[in-house]
Amino acid sequence: MPETRDAPRPRFRVGLTGGIASGKTTVSSLFADLGAAIIDTDVIAREVVEPGRPALAAIRNEFGEAVMAEDGTLDRAAMRRVIFTDADARRRLEAILHPVIRDETIRQAAAADGPYQLIVVPLLAGSPLAALMDRILVVDCDEATQIRRLMDRDAESEGQARRMLAAQVSREDRLAIADDVVDNGGDLDETRARVEALHRKYVDLAAR
Repeated sequence: MPETRDAPRPRFRVGLTGGIASGKTTVSSLFADLGAAIIDTDVIAREVVEPGRPALAAIRNEFGEAVMAEDGTLDRAAMRRVIFTDADARRRLEAILHPVIRDETIRQAAAADGPYQLIVVPLLAGSPLAALMDRILVVDCDEATQIRRLMDRDAESEGQARRMLAAQVSREDRLAIADDVVDNGGDLDETRARVEALHRKYVDLAAR
């Protein structure tokens, strides 16, 4: 069906992905400062497990009190320990969360404005959300940097940090789906310069 004069322009959507502790939040914040509309599935994932939400009740039913904090919230550290040592448990958690996160992401994307949308999806490779994207941006750094950041940020042991990396899509598989890459393993000013260049590119692509 041809577009009418009053029909809205299709939104230009960039899927931002990267390994754990690669710096996705840093990069998405830089894009936000430039005016991009940010939809972060990590934020959505936290929102959908707030007390009173159906997903939290489903997790409690599936995994029991061992993953619940005393105040009735999800004990994220306990949940991480379970899913990063048990692949079946990780799949069961994903079966609960992924459909809810997908639906909320689509809802927010439909409502968001801005010159273009940046949708942050840590596990974009192989995700049905990839079909929403016009372009895929990978935030990249080497494994040693990821491990160091995980240990500093989350007080994880090196062994646990390595297990968390091993449970994710490989760096090679992420880079294989990239249209654009931001190397976030070094100086913040270099990362900012790369983001600014990509922002100009995405604004131009969105306007076509």
